[in-house]
Amino acid sequence: MALYAIGDLHLSHGTNKPMDVFGGGWVNYIEKLKAGFQVLGAGDVCVLCGDISWGMNLDESLEDFLFIENQPGRKIILKGNHDYWWNTAAKMKKFFDKNGITSIDILHNSCFRYEDTAICGTRGWLADDDLNAEQNGKIMAREVLRLRASLQASKEMIERICFFHYPPRFKNTVCNELVSVMNEYDVKRCYYGHLHGDGHRLAVHGLIEGIEYEMVSADFVNFTPQMVM
Repeated sequence: MALYAIGDLHLSHGTNKPMDVFGGGWVNYIEKLKAGFQVLGAGDVCVLCGDISWGMNLDESLEDFLFIENQPGRKIILKGNHDYWWNTAAKMKKFFDKNGITSIDILHNSCFRYEDTAICGTRGWLADDDLNAEQNGKIMAREVLRLRASLQASKEMIERICFFHYPPRFKNTVCNELVSVMNEYDVKRCYYGHLHGDGHRLAVHGLIEGIEYEMVSADFVNFTPQMVM
């Protein structure tokens, strides 16, 4: 059994927003994802770090969830900034049950156990230029609470690994609110997505102030889930 991570699948089976239009590595990305997921075995776990489906609601995203369901292993999903279909955990679980989706779990104000390791995380946040400081502050405060709730649920486990959609740290910027919570709970490893194309140059990798960072955006990792442990 192994733990993997990948972000930003940007599936579009029920909508007309295929990423192939961006060219480059995104051409035939669905086929690349199918091939990439074959690194997982039936007993493996893969964390999907947000931006999973372009569907605007759960029904529009159904074919994308079925695509994920048909890939090997168990999947744990967290919210990305383009996951407009995201709903309450109870409604999502009910929708999955109704449609026979059994291999997808939801990381939201919670954590999951992988052996003696806690899988924790939240979407994260970057300041939105269209919002004022007060609005941005409220959103960040909610994300901090969600991360803290996730980490608090992990208290009986030996190691905690954090997964985000937004990077908690860039080359020249750091989200101190989220990093300080990770430090408080002695998190040593962090995985994130969100950055594409030219944005890859902003990503940080490796050990920085006690935390190991890795970006797992699909187009950065050649549409193949990356082994975490």
